[in-house]
Amino acid sequence: MHSHVTRRATMMTVGPALRRGLSWTLRSVPPMLPTPALPFHRPGWIYEEKYDGWRIMAYKQGAAVRLLSRNGIDYTGRFRALAAAIASLPDVTLLLDGEVTAFDAHLLSRRAFLHPDPPAVVTPPIYIAFDCVQASGRDLREHPLGARREVLERLIADHHLLFPARRLPAHGLAAWAEVQRRGYEGLVAKDESSAYRGGRTRSWLKVKSSR
Repeated sequence: MHSHVTRRATMMTVGPALRRGLSWTLRSVPPMLPTPALPFHRPGWIYEEKYDGWRIMAYKQGAAVRLLSRNGIDYTGRFRALAAAIASLPDVTLLLDGEVTAFDAHLLSRRAFLHPDPPAVVTPPIYIAFDCVQASGRDLREHPLGARREVLERLIADHHLLFPARRLPAHGLAAWAEVQRRGYEGLVAKDESSAYRGGRTRSWLKVKSSR
């Protein structure tokens, strides 16, 4: 019941933001939310760096782009360079799930650098994409994560503002050791066979660091 209410509330907030000023054929999709967990290893799962930033769904239709938070707040105007970068991608329609962040001199993500007058920033805002939900008119939600990742990597290859989420070592405990060694925000473990399901899920699990 709770997940149903959450999805409905997200659709109510995201929908109007998408429709404002444009005739959108893309339907709003609530983001897939990982469940907190402790470090673990599980066969068939992959491990990605967890970023300290703002969760953003990127909708593209033709040359028009909307960057919407998980609560439906429109950040397109705030991150114009990222919107332009996504608009330049070749697919006519596109829906990406990712995180906007900026990095310090040690290439660690820092949410604080997205606020006005940040401390010394090494990078501009970067869009870290970790899923491709729709592409070229195809709804990819029922495709396994591994297939969606292949589409994502093809789409944003060699782009200086758009990057796929960093993959960590294949063994979950080795991935966690790298997180601690490098000082990352944490990791997100994902079932590589999982479909994309909006709302809280146990097919994605997040392990946060105490950095």
